[in-house]
Amino acid sequence: MNQALQSVGTPELLALAAALGWSSGLRLYLAVFITGLIGWMGWFELPPGLQVLQHPALLGVSGFMLFVEFFADKIPYVDSLWDLVNSAVRVPAGAALAAGALGADSATMALAAALMGGTLAATSQAAKTSTRAAVNASPEPFSNLGVSLLEDGLVVAALWLATQHPLVFAVLLVIVVIGMWLLTWMLFKFLRAAWRRVFAFASKEI
Repeated sequence: MNQALQSVGTPELLALAAALGWSSGLRLYLAVFITGLIGWMGWFELPPGLQVLQHPALLGVSGFMLFVEFFADKIPYVDSLWDLVNSAVRVPAGAALAAGALGADSATMALAAALMGGTLAATSQAAKTSTRAAVNASPEPFSNLGVSLLEDGLVVAALWLATQHPLVFAVLLVIVVIGMWLLTWMLFKFLRAAWRRVFAFASKEI
């Protein structure tokens, strides 16, 4: 981020809306905290619908939740429980953040942005949840830690690209979303087959 980002155009707003929606499915509190922080520091002029994120009180709350999530997300099985608890929050929050980025002057744009943000949040949430379920099947804890750190980095990179290079971000986002759809589909088949084997084994034991 730099001072040149004070002037925000439509491409940046579209990219920011998409980045916030997508990031919410992975790391909602990290996305909220970073967005609020760069606005509060004056590195990026947030649109009116997102300026509440830079309020010190909200920065404190989002920072605390980020602290909790950072560690909860790196403990096997605790991360899946955390995902379950937060699954009802991430998708509507992604929709609301995207709407806040684009919907200041038009209800139609707000609705379109909300649909986009909610869909992207649901996509990344589904990929995250299914990936973590598969990773937790591994007996060693390091793959879980690695995946969690990767998600942290992806959220930071997405928000940086959205504001610095919105067109590059848009191209990469399309590729990543398609990849997430394929990954979720494959992991869903794998997990369903695994559960079937577990139930079959349990029934034989009984």
